[in-house]
Amino acid sequence: MTKRAFAALCIFFLGFHTVVVARAQAVTDDVLHKPYLVDSPVESRSISYENRTGEKGAGGKAASNLGVGRKGSPAVNIEAGQTFELCNIEGPGVIRHIWMTTRGEPINLRSMVIRAYWDGQEHPSIECPLGDFMGIAHGRVVGYQSAVHSVGERAGMNFWLPMPFAERARMTMTNDGEKTSVLFYQVDYTIKDKLPDRFFGRLHVLFRRGNPTTLKEDFELLPKRNGSGRFVGSIIGIRPLSENWWGEGEVKVYLDGDTEFPTICGTGSEDYVGLSWGMQQTPFLYNGCSLDKDGYVCMYRWHLPDPIFWKKDCRVTIQQIGWRQGLYERQDDWSCATFWYEPVPSEKLPPMPGVKERTADVVSPPKEGAK
Repeated sequence: MTKRAFAALCIFFLGFHTVVVARAQAVTDDVLHKPYLVDSPVESRSISYENRTGEKGAGGKAASNLGVGRKGSPAVNIEAGQTFELCNIEGPGVIRHIWMTTRGEPINLRSMVIRAYWDGQEHPSIECPLGDFMGIAHGRVVGYQSAVHSVGERAGMNFWLPMPFAERARMTMTNDGEKTSVLFYQVDYTIKDKLPDRFFGRLHVLFRRGNPTTLKEDFELLPKRNGSGRFVGSIIGIRPLSENWWGEGEVKVYLDGDTEFPTICGTGSEDYVGLSWGMQQTPFLYNGCSLDKDGYVCMYRWHLPDPIFWKKDCRVTIQQIGWRQGLYERQDDWSCATFWYEPVPSEKLPPMPGVKERTADVVSPPKEGAK
């Protein structure tokens, strides 16, 4: 073979490889918007208590009174104090959907804790009470849908943000409560996905609560993160502790070296979630309020079509300011489950409140005069 022919052959194979890779990437990236693409390099898998490993052809082997494979093991009972491994998946892959249900009680939904560990990192990138992770603040179940969650009125909970991983995805559920808790679950994922490189974002989620918040100190939705990343949004729970309107506080996003003043600044709490002139129980795709009843509020905002990227560092806060014949500083019960992407290895999450702090006042009657 001549040098010219060899060079032409190399160019051909390089071009062919590029086309194949590009095609595989396109299929991987467009499973939602181009469902007619069937020639995909990825493989579909699912983990439940009927198939705990997700192994091909290994589902539904347990026996019930109806026989083998007839709904023999649909759920797990997690004892008080027990940690149960939901999944341990070898990558590369993408977790694309999680469905769960359990007792839809506030104490239970705040006592169950979900954690996720990406690509061998020893500390979790996700650490959050189950209810808040699934879009339910205060553990008070309301049926609604957004771009990230869909929740049924009887605590059928769905999560839709993609969770890519390069080498391994491990998720656990811990029962910090005092009672055994039943858990039905399904983790739907793909394997053999072509991911950009190791410097892509893994999903991170933390839970915070101030009950009450500190006077004149803004509540942190996202404590400072260093490195690069993308802020996705928050499930925010508010329990007003006094009368009058509570939501004049502004969201502030401090980006890439901001100190005293932020790059992004909102105009009010209900304004941040796309509403106005007070709170209304109106859930939308990327913004809204899913709960405004009996003195409890759950609102959310998803920065998916309007991304917030950072290159060096990021911190997100919201003020506690009310209106009583003018603006005034106030204290209320605020909580959040905050979602963002950043590469690993990543810094440890700040400590999560203990179970007593998480569950305090979630079933107490609202104070007189609270909105």
